[in-house]
Amino acid sequence: MITTAHIRSAFDADLEKIQNLILEMGGLVEAQIDESAEALQARDEERSAEVIKKDKRIDALDHAIDLEVVRVLALRQPIAQDLRTVVTVMKISSNLERIGDYAKNNAKRTPAISHSQPVGSSPATIKRMARMVQDMLRDALDSYIKRDLDLAEDVRQRDEEVDLIYNGLFRELLTHMMEDPRNISCAMHLLFVAKNIERIGDHITSIAEQVIYTVTGELPEEDRTKGADTSYADFAPDKN
Repeated sequence: MITTAHIRSAFDADLEKIQNLILEMGGLVEAQIDESAEALQARDEERSAEVIKKDKRIDALDHAIDLEVVRVLALRQPIAQDLRTVVTVMKISSNLERIGDYAKNNAKRTPAISHSQPVGSSPATIKRMARMVQDMLRDALDSYIKRDLDLAEDVRQRDEEVDLIYNGLFRELLTHMMEDPRNISCAMHLLFVAKNIERIGDHITSIAEQVIYTVTGELPEEDRTKGADTSYADFAPDKN
């Protein structure tokens, strides 16, 4: 005879499996952010090629999580907070996959600038931005595992600083391009890199907001302060 306790135990086991996949995926994505930034700063084309190659593992985990979520929804038919948890897992996975794409796209920029001179403070600024979003991602995933609303809200608010740093770098790179046309090609690539990192921060913010939804059943009512005010074109990450 199948009891409620057995059903609960089976659901918990399924959820633990999915969450372990999320944590594995999150660890890989966090490493990708770091590796792509380091490869760019060192002008290391071999290292950037490894980042591009490893993105396939992130895509595979995203697919595996989708399959597990569909199976759990079909077999366990969760309701209330259990349903929110399962839906949140799927959305976190989707955000992580997108973050991985942005890191991969940054790695693809390395060969294009590998023989160019650094432009202004961009190397240090991009590395700082990458480190900030790495820390945000780590805390966002911790907030999910611990169901820590305060930490999730902290992550959500920290994205404003990433936006502000991006704004400053955007203006600096434009200035260098106007002062010396020889900077244009490299600076344009760096603008794309910085924008990708800024978008990574947005996806991490989305993860934090999903944590808040999981715990409370509601998304944050107040829009967070958005520091990015440039009109620079925003492109979706390359999926190839």
